[in-house]
Amino acid sequence: MRPGFALATVDSVDLVVRGVGGHGAYPSGTRDPVVLGAKIVMALQTLVSRENDPQSPAVVTVGSFRAGTSHNVIGDEATLLITVRSYEEKTRKLLLDGIARIARGEAIASGVPEDRMPVMTVRPNSTPATFNTDPLTGRIRSVFETRFGKARVADVPAAMVGEDFSRYYLADKAGVQSLLFWVGGVPQAKWDAVQASGASLPSLHSPAWAPDAEKVIATAAEAMTAAALDVLRKG
Repeated sequence: MRPGFALATVDSVDLVVRGVGGHGAYPSGTRDPVVLGAKIVMALQTLVSRENDPQSPAVVTVGSFRAGTSHNVIGDEATLLITVRSYEEKTRKLLLDGIARIARGEAIASGVPEDRMPVMTVRPNSTPATFNTDPLTGRIRSVFETRFGKARVADVPAAMVGEDFSRYYLADKAGVQSLLFWVGGVPQAKWDAVQASGASLPSLHSPAWAPDAEKVIATAAEAMTAAALDVLRKG
């Protein structure tokens, strides 16, 4: 629990890579969108590694690449589904502008006609960055340390995942305080074993993630109740 960025801005981008299809036996008469899409995927890696300031975290992940219908047919289109994550608006703009630029540039280099340039759509349901504000963060930290003990309250680095809870803060920056806190879900014995061995734990979306549900829910409910009572108390 610490002031500052807690979660990232998340944008979902659909990129339709358009080519000129034809028979798989005669690729020279086509402009293959699969090959072009693969070039775009690789070129996108340079946005974070070579264009973005390394002190400003950023992620560009192509989560889906869909194309083609048959072994021997070169199709007309390929679709890339991309997640873009950042904290700062200038970084977000750099990444989104960069995706559009790279897609068009690779299409031109591949000889795609002007009327078949890639079509990029940024979905409207972007999730803004979540921010932990002061004095609320420090105040609730003290509440948790008093209730659970200082050893059970720790600072957690900002994460690149997203959460639309941030919209409450953005709705009225002058008057709304914001705090996101995590509740651990790993059984104590398993946690201790991993810390001792240096191994890694399954991530939140992994099918192997298995929290100690009763303890997690009980602790979370107690923490939320304690925080709410402190925020709502008078005087």
